[in-house]
Amino acid sequence: MLNFELTKDIMQEVNKTVIGKESIVRKVLTAIIARGHILIEDIPGVGKTTLALAFSKVMNLEYNRLQFTPDVLSTDVIGYHVITKDGELGDYKRGPVVCNLFLADEINRTSSKTQSALLEVMEEGSVTVDGITMQVPKPFTVIATQNPVGSIGTHMLPESQLDRFMIRLSMGYPDVAGEIRMLKDRNGENPLSKMNSIVSREDILTMQQQAEKVFVNESIYEYLVKLILMTRRDPYVELGVSPRGSIALLNMAKANAYINGREFLVPDDIRSVFYDIVSHRIILKPETKVNNIDTNQVCLGILKQVQAPKVG
Repeated sequence: MLNFELTKDIMQEVNKTVIGKESIVRKVLTAIIARGHILIEDIPGVGKTTLALAFSKVMNLEYNRLQFTPDVLSTDVIGYHVITKDGELGDYKRGPVVCNLFLADEINRTSSKTQSALLEVMEEGSVTVDGITMQVPKPFTVIATQNPVGSIGTHMLPESQLDRFMIRLSMGYPDVAGEIRMLKDRNGENPLSKMNSIVSREDILTMQQQAEKVFVNESIYEYLVKLILMTRRDPYVELGVSPRGSIALLNMAKANAYINGREFLVPDDIRSVFYDIVSHRIILKPETKVNNIDTNQVCLGILKQVQAPKVG
């Protein structure tokens, strides 16, 4: 029996603080339920940190934030062991990544070596320090932000790390009504201080387990794989989606079905999250710039070319 009603309460509470971004809030919650990590690429000041803080409060998550700068080291992320006077390993001083919700702010401002420190913990849910492996708490989610490519002092994330993020989002500026409401809500107080806790960590783990059990018909599996294959065969694409991307698409679609209160997958679950899963995993050929073809157009073209099965 699904317990998806709580997801509506979570989104409603977060939307009180993250104003006018209902679609973004839903996608972040979907990724958390799908056990995925989120990359938000946007300019500073549009509410990325507020979004992460809001989810941590509403979902009762231990939250840590690290501002990535060029001088941040791997040990600043995962922690280190204190060396005793006898030269032996002492106590472990845990890094900020050991929590439930880790905000890696401006991740592309730091070095590739430090960026790679996140790879194991994002993929395996554990950190290894001086040969000793320790599990991070569950649930565990990374929300990373990055400045647009071309900003001063940025280092592009390599494909191997981009692939670890389930979805990539962009919040964008609020509309006029949303910005007016935001200004009124922040008149003398921080809306985050008024947020209510809706669920426990155990509730989140239950949601994740229930979402995993969403039924997938054989025709839906075939539809998903055909979409992924098209990203590898499209004439405008240099590098298509990896098998890890296929798994991410399936898990995200299952979580979407769960939030919709269904125990089975339909094609629209896949279509609705397809761009967010695929956009950061494909590399377009150079000639797309000449032809004014972007990732969004490629994704829409793929969705039109692959016929969705009829379920019902």
